[in-house]
Amino acid sequence: MTGTTAGSPLTIDGLNCAAVSRDQVMRTLEGGVSAVNLTAMSPFVGLSDSLVELEANCARIDAMSDVATVVKSVADIESAHRSGKLGYILGTQNSMMVEDDLRLLATMKRLGVRILQPTYNEENTLGYGAPFEREADKGMKPKGVEWIDEMTRLGLIIDLSHCGHRSTSDYLAAAKGPMVISHANAFEVCPSLRNKKDEHIRAVAKTGGLIGAVMWSPAVRHDQRPTLDDYLNHIDHLVKIGGIEHVAFASDVTEGQAPSPEKWDKSYGPNGYSPNITGVLGDWYTYEKRLNVDFQSLAHTPRIWDGMKARGYSQSDIDKVRSGNWLRVMKDVWRAD
Repeated sequence: MTGTTAGSPLTIDGLNCAAVSRDQVMRTLEGGVSAVNLTAMSPFVGLSDSLVELEANCARIDAMSDVATVVKSVADIESAHRSGKLGYILGTQNSMMVEDDLRLLATMKRLGVRILQPTYNEENTLGYGAPFEREADKGMKPKGVEWIDEMTRLGLIIDLSHCGHRSTSDYLAAAKGPMVISHANAFEVCPSLRNKKDEHIRAVAKTGGLIGAVMWSPAVRHDQRPTLDDYLNHIDHLVKIGGIEHVAFASDVTEGQAPSPEKWDKSYGPNGYSPNITGVLGDWYTYEKRLNVDFQSLAHTPRIWDGMKARGYSQSDIDKVRSGNWLRVMKDVWRAD
């Protein structure tokens, strides 16, 4: 049995951390999503634990090969889409598992990983994460240059989503090809440290890359629970600053494996480990209301395209956001893969 995307426009979710399960695959396909950039390894663990988690996720995907498959190239993504299967792009939101020996980036590629970030929300040997403000973010470290060189040589996608503002600027200034910000919004619309400033949006577009507007509520709106219109306001701004050719979509919804209210509060809730990111929202930000009013599931993804159409976007421009821009970047970076 295959899913429901065959024959419909190809759609790519630029950051997905939902459960790797049959139920979740079917919800994702129901939403018309063809491929997802899966966070296949936790950003908080070292090499050994990362490999264990990667193997476990690959085994889960293999066990439902009738509806899902690992994809390593644009041709794989297009083939999976034609077959109505969900294509899993293996990614990670950190490089701490390889920071001691960057030769292991090649190993990650051999294992199917195609997208990596230099750092998550912490400081490592490559730079500083989003919670580091102003002078606390000292920018890309010297080893970051080596990381860029090796990522570029291997044809792996460089993702700067969780970098601090100065670190983001430094990485973009050192770009040797397209870079992406897979899941972040416009700082000018919502002043979250997880969002990017206009200078970053312009710079990532200049590399030939893209920025993926993300549904994660703390990056959408702070004073009240966000709606689809609030999310679309970010798309409008990203398009205005970076151009329609450099904007994409990301869900970043932990569907199918949501933590308990207590664990959520201490991780990504008001009392989480990045208080200057998740602790600055209004009293509305509770476990029950943590998700966008109009988007609590990948099954709701068509609402985005309907909303863009209602705002006057052409079908051609909508298709660029839903997959066209990602496919261009993937072809540029992955080359012959």
